[in-house]
Amino acid sequence: MINPIDKDKVAENPGLIAYPHTIGSLAIKPEDVGKVKSRALSAMYEQTDMQLLQIQKQVELLVSQANEIKQRIEVSEKIYTAVISFDPLVGHVYHLYKKDSVYRLMMISPDEWGRSRAEALGYVNTVRLLSDHTWEIINNRNVLFV
Repeated sequence: MINPIDKDKVAENPGLIAYPHTIGSLAIKPEDVGKVKSRALSAMYEQTDMQLLQIQKQVELLVSQANEIKQRIEVSEKIYTAVISFDPLVGHVYHLYKKDSVYRLMMISPDEWGRSRAEALGYVNTVRLLSDHTWEIINNRNVLFV
């Protein structure tokens, strides 16, 4: 029996060629490499931008926390130079006054003195002693120390 198909028109290993070898074969289209790379780059930029933004927010939070600690250090240094005639306890609230350029830490609030007496004593701020022995300003009067 003679094969009616011309040998020049038949592939020896049709499964290994990069194009369809019969009319009924699926069309094989080459990938647009530029399009694939473009999509990959877009996805990469979107993901890395999102990650960088997240890191930036974390850095901003850390800077904010560092600034708060610095402020507590400054406040604490000022308070520890004040006249303190009692032993302050951690977690308790005290009141800072300034008269004749001398700071005094007291247990009595400006409300307990009365407004005129508190003004005469030079009320500065209300503070709380934290467990690390730094001081936190309770009421932020925009006047840290005068």
